Amino acid sequence: MDFLYPNPTSTLYYTNEYTLLIAIILTARSEEKKVNEITKFLFKKINTPMDTIHLSIEKIKNIIKTIGLYNRKSKNIYDLSVILINKYNGIIPKNILELKSLPGVGHKTASVFLSHVSDAFVFPVDTHIHRMMLRWKLSNGKNVKQTEQDAKRFFKKKDWKKLHFQIISYAKAYSPYKKWNFKKDIIYQELLNNNLI
Repeated sequence: MDFLYPNPTSTLYYTNEYTLLIAIILTARSEEKKVNEITKFLFKKINTPMDTIHLSIEKIKNIIKTIGLYNRKSKNIYDLSVILINKYNGIIPKNILELKSLPGVGHKTASVFLSHVSDAFVFPVDTHIHRMMLRWKLSNGKNVKQTEQDAKRFFKKKDWKKLHFQIISYAKAYSPYKKWNFKKDIIYQELLNNNLI
């Protein structure tokens, strides 16, 4: 992966840790490209939990209504902001269990957030990584949790953070969900030629 993506970075648009968490929540069942379009406008209005609670849920809803699950997401963003102010002085906790206790933050969202902002050993599995682990026969992929465990077993701990971004970039470019051309999928071809799949 290093030869293709030596210094992989996130393609999500955000301005600080708070907006990063919001952006990750918004990507659930929504395309990142669409989310980035929305957040470029949204983050001019909200940059801190305090900014958010001065907006109504209805106003947030109107801004994000072109993406999936916008009703639930707008309420979660508002409720999460209230909790961050009341319980954490506006600072996002770096503990995965505390993160997962926040509205709209599940295991994947918490892991993705931590992979951006901390040195925690997490390996977030999104739809792209899940697909690659299946195609490369590195997991039977019955669910994302199982795929994550398989990925953690297969790859070295020190590479998890980098690989998370590398595999996502690779999946989008070489192994998309739709219109997949396995002949152009470099890694798939390598595994095929070595009888590993």
